[in-house]
Amino acid sequence: MFHPRRTLRALLLPLAAGLALAALPAQTAQAASTLTNAGFEADGTGAAVPSGWSESGTTSASYVEAGGHGGSYRLSHYSASAYKVETYQTLTGLTNGNYRLTAWVRSGGGQNSAYLALRNCGGTEQRTDLPVSTSGWIHLVVPVAVTTGQCTISVSSDANAGNWINVDDLTFASGTTGLSVKGSDISSLAKSEAYGGVYRTASGTAGDALAILRSAGMNYARLKVWVDPADGYNNKARVLAMAKRIKAQGMKLLVDFHYSDTWADPGTQTKPAAWAGHSYSQLKTDVYNHTYDVLNALKAQGTTADMVQIGNEINGGMLWSEGSTDNFAQLAGLLNSGYDAAKAVSSSTVVALHLAKGGDLTGTRWWFDTALADGVKFDAIGLSYYGYWHGSLYDFQTTLDDAASRYGKPVFVAETAYPFRLDSDDALVNQIDTTAELVQGYPATTTGQSNWLRDVMNIVEAVPNGRGLGVFYWEATWTAVTGNGWDPADPSSGNGWENQALFGFDDKALPAMSLFSHR
Repeated sequence: MFHPRRTLRALLLPLAAGLALAALPAQTAQAASTLTNAGFEADGTGAAVPSGWSESGTTSASYVEAGGHGGSYRLSHYSASAYKVETYQTLTGLTNGNYRLTAWVRSGGGQNSAYLALRNCGGTEQRTDLPVSTSGWIHLVVPVAVTTGQCTISVSSDANAGNWINVDDLTFASGTTGLSVKGSDISSLAKSEAYGGVYRTASGTAGDALAILRSAGMNYARLKVWVDPADGYNNKARVLAMAKRIKAQGMKLLVDFHYSDTWADPGTQTKPAAWAGHSYSQLKTDVYNHTYDVLNALKAQGTTADMVQIGNEINGGMLWSEGSTDNFAQLAGLLNSGYDAAKAVSSSTVVALHLAKGGDLTGTRWWFDTALADGVKFDAIGLSYYGYWHGSLYDFQTTLDDAASRYGKPVFVAETAYPFRLDSDDALVNQIDTTAELVQGYPATTTGQSNWLRDVMNIVEAVPNGRGLGVFYWEATWTAVTGNGWDPADPSSGNGWENQALFGFDDKALPAMSLFSHR
């Protein structure tokens, strides 16, 4: 892990050769006035004010130094004392319309705020905060509508002593960005309510959890489907009932087929008891019939699924052992049965495949390369990305962007979460309960949780060519309610996840929920 110790003019050493990233080709801004010195190459190390740029605030904390993303130099903000500084450049003579700023960034974290902004463009200032990334460069975007023929491009830090950021290779060109999916898995909600779970607004007013999430900006809900679960929840009937509530809120629906009676994930893909003795040929029919049955029933009641997952976290396949990745050709047959069933019900339903490999570039490539070689059909790629398990934000962006470009498909985060505290609200130890498990720069606080979700959303928004669909949080409504534990076969089982919900131990909506209003 890199810890800057400076020498004023040597903040961060250039990246070691092994970490060096390929430079992107220069992009030509489609504007009447273009950024000057966008790669900070005009001056060389030590320039107090980069050519073409202006500064305000603690100007000594902003300067050019060696170790760029593409070229030899970069912009850095740093001081041994607390500081506030802005490095900015105003473009004039712009043709009105939609534009977007792109930049490559790194940050050691710890600031009160550190962000890219587009302001004085005629409308609301648009910001994108810098995620914590101490080694790999991360690219970000900021979209804006220019209505006054001008726009100010800004890099700002409100920082504590020793905090630092690097910024390089900016572009400002026509285009726009945003997220079409701002969702959460709420599979726990029906059972929670049945056992007395209460949900409150941030101010403490009790209400419908779904309505609270919707009012915060959530536009998509994810529901898992088990075949014959021991507790009778998350089955077809319960999904149909919850789907009515979701659609009544004006939200879209993702149906997540586990093809099991209980949790399916990278370590467990157990066939439903009703299918246990079935041949591979029969399992293909089982997948088709079950998928068609649930989705057709949803359609029949006027709540057609907008997106479907054929399997959940199928790193190693599904319906083991017949559908294991050890026999990918058979897995392909099962996946295509699900795809065909979904399309038979509704050709417009987006069919996604979901891996828990958010930061695993090599593993994701192997899986989807093999799937395509075996003729697997799919419309979108979903990845689970938990920063405490699946690699750095740089690893995540690298994997997500590669999947989008390599397969030419839209991508989304099917699951992410972060703790707002470490202690437990019931007798079961939480899955993440020590500071050593946390992601550097993201404390287990309401602010840390908010910053995590914000930064994951920013990275999805930056996927090139508009292929970043959005993010599902897991699991917003799974608070600690006696009887609503993790094991459908054990009523006394507890919840190891309540410290990562979007409702606090006082049942109030947490600040991170506001991220569902992300542009």
